[in-house]
Parts: sequence; C-alpha cells; structure tokens
Amino acid sequence: MYDAISIEERNKPTVSLVNEGFFNDAESASRSQGMPALRYITTKVPCESSIIADIEAGVDEVIDKIITALTKPLTAEEKVPKPKETEKPQRIIFKGTLEEVNCFFYQRGWTDGLPIIPPTEEAVKEMMTGTDYPPDHLLGKLQSRNGKTTIEKIAINAVMAGCLPTYMPVLIAGTINLIESEPGFSGYTTFGFSTGSWAPFWSINGPIRNEINVNNSSGAFSPGNIANATIGRAIGLIVKNIGGVRKGIEDMGTMGDPMKYTCVISENEEASPWEPLHVELGYKKEDSTITLSFPNCYCQHIPYSADADGILRSIVDNMPRGMRYNIVITPTHAKNLFREGYDKAKVKKYIAEHKLVTTARMQAMLVTTARQTGKGSETEFVQLIEDPRFIRVIVGGGPGAFIAHLVGGGATPGKKEIQKIELPKNWAKLVAKYKNIVPNYAKY
Repeated sequence: MYDAISIEERNKPTVSLVNEGFFNDAESASRSQGMPALRYITTKVPCESSIIADIEAGVDEVIDKIITALTKPLTAEEKVPKPKETEKPQRIIFKGTLEEVNCFFYQRGWTDGLPIIPPTEEAVKEMMTGTDYPPDHLLGKLQSRNGKTTIEKIAINAVMAGCLPTYMPVLIAGTINLIESEPGFSGYTTFGFSTGSWAPFWSINGPIRNEINVNNSSGAFSPGNIANATIGRAIGLIVKNIGGVRKGIEDMGTMGDPMKYTCVISENEEASPWEPLHVELGYKKEDSTITLSFPNCYCQHIPYSADADGILRSIVDNMPRGMRYNIVITPTHAKNLFREGYDKAKVKKYIAEHKLVTTARMQAMLVTTARQTGKGSETEFVQLIEDPRFIRVIVGGGPGAFIAHLVGGGATPGKKEIQKIELPKNWAKLVAKYKNIVPNYAKY
C-alpha cells in the first residue's frame, strides 16, 4: 500500500489488489499515510499461491473491477483526502477496580491479553525516576500510525507491563533502536509483523545486565525473571499502543509467535572466553547496550560431542533456514571451542562454510546463485549463508549441553542494530532501591 501511495503522490492512478484477509491491514495502511480513499480491490487468490489456475481465476474475477477503478472519476474525498481526526487524549481515562480497569483496557485493545498494572499518576511518576528526560521529550514517531513517542508514554506502557523504574533506560534505548536501526520498525510492519511473525529479540550487554538482574543462565528464555519478562513485554505494548500495530490488522502473522510476548536475554560476559557482542559491534566493554534482531524461529539441540567438532557440526546440521542467525552457546561449550583455537569469528566462518545446500534447493528458495542463473542441480552445492556477519554468537544458558538458535531477520551487516543505554544521574541510588527484588524460592 505504501508503494501505491507513493505512486499516487506523483499524480498516477493506482488500484491495489488485496487478499480478502488483508482488507483491514490495507485500510489501516492507507489511512495512516493520509490517503483514506486509496482505491483497492479484494481478491480471493490465496496468499503466495503458486497454482496458476487459482491465480488466473482470481484475476478473471476482478479484472472488470480493476478497469472501472482505474477509469472512474475521483470523488470529492479522493481529490482532497483527509486523515481521520483523533480525539484529544484525556489525562484521566478511567476510574474503577483492578478488574474493571483491566476489562476497560482489554476491550479497547490496549493490552497483550494478559492483566496489566493500572498506569496511575503515582505509578507513572515513580517509573519516571528511571530517566532524566522530561515527560514530554519526543524520541520520534513509530509506525504504523506515526505515534509520537514521548518518554511519558514509554513510562505508561512500562507500568502496564510490570516494569521496575531501573528498566526505563533500557526501554528508552530499545525504542530508539526501533526508530533508528536498519531493521527498525520495518521489523514490526512490512517485515516483522508480516505473515512470517518475526518477533523482536533483545540482547543486553554491559554492566547494566547485573544491576537490573537480567537472566542469562538457566532458563534464560523461560518465564520467571521480572527483567526478562517485562522489558520485552513493555516494548511490545509500546509498539501496539504508540505505534498502532494490532493483531489481525497491522500484525498479519499467519501463525503468530509466542516470542512476541517477550524475548530478552543478556550475555554471560563473565563466563565467556570471547569478547562480548557489544564490543564486537564497536562499543567499550564498560558501555551498556541493547541489540535488536527479528527471529521467527526458536529451536534447541544437543551437540554430538563436547569437543569443537561435535559442537560445530551439530550447529550446522540443526540450523534452520533464515536470513539472520542468533546462536546462544553455553559457557562450557564456548570454553571448549576457545581451547581448540576458535574465537567468535572462526565459529561464524566454520558455520558459513559448512552450511551448504544444493543449487536446486537454492533456486527453490529464490536467492543468490540459482536465482541469477535460473538453473539448479542436486549435486552442486553452495553456501546457504553468504556472509559470516549474518551470524551472531552469544554466550548464555545454564549448566547442560543444549545450544539455542533464534533464526529470522535483522540488520544488514554494517547497518545500525545496537543502541547505547544512557543512565540517569540518580542511577546508583535507583539500583540500590530495586536491586534486591529477586525471586527467593522456598526449599521443599
């Protein structure tokens, strides 16, 4: 739809063909860009269909409608399109019990389906102690509705998600990453919230990991740690409530993705024999950072053996197809690899050189060599991963042998994918106030 709008802005008439299941998505896209009267026609051709008979039948059904839409005179609304006017935000939106507040928010599509903490004036004020920015400081705009992203709006969603004020610097940096990084908000709209259901994966590095207790050990991707759980959840609410990305309208994931609730980890820098991710990407070890990518697949496997050969061959054999690869290796395996002469660069090089597919399969995937030649062979092999920089290696996970893969999309190598976390002046005092909020399990 954005392409059609761009063409219309050049005074060229367009008619977009939209799968009938994407009607709401098309309408939202045109309205968000100030063209609510953009002409489009729904079709019954299945998404990404390769069956010629279905495609031809669908086109035959709408061809007369296409001609009519391209030739009929413009209406008054089409000549001077006006975006839908929105009501002026109210300071107090609702009063009631906890159950009533949750029902009110849920029925208006402001939650992720889980209960929220009511964002009262007092709670938002306390959340704002986690930043030196004023409430009305504008970071930028988030698509798809170009919502104005102020610090106070971030704080409101942070309260709703159950965050602690010490997470505010991370949330601010993560939101800037969405606005400015190369995958950026396209990861949530044309890319991440497409039918592929890509989810944001946040990697946290630097001293802040330990100061706010971001888990990188046993069960790092499991529920149970407030930082891992609520940081990702808060950014998901920011995307929905400020960016305006809603399930079944702008978010058209075919299957959806449980990682969209939250997918946050920190790197275990203390137990790693290698330089941490943020140092790889040009930051100082003492800096704190947050890095963004968009996997839509999570899997884990056990290596064939504990030596370098067994670890690396198992990674290659169990790696799903994707565009960007995040591989989380336990400290034990990282140390074994290091002992045999492998740094992160050599690990990536090995994976890239050994993850091979036939040119026939590559042709079927419509990429690189086979696409260019138009031929494929079942006996000729090429690398699936052209550039080792598409692979990201992180050290994390607890005792045990399993290795995790988070495969999907992310930044093009060399483009921005990481954001430095800036801390408020009262940081030491704030950390002291909240650092001991950790689980204390009873012994059975």
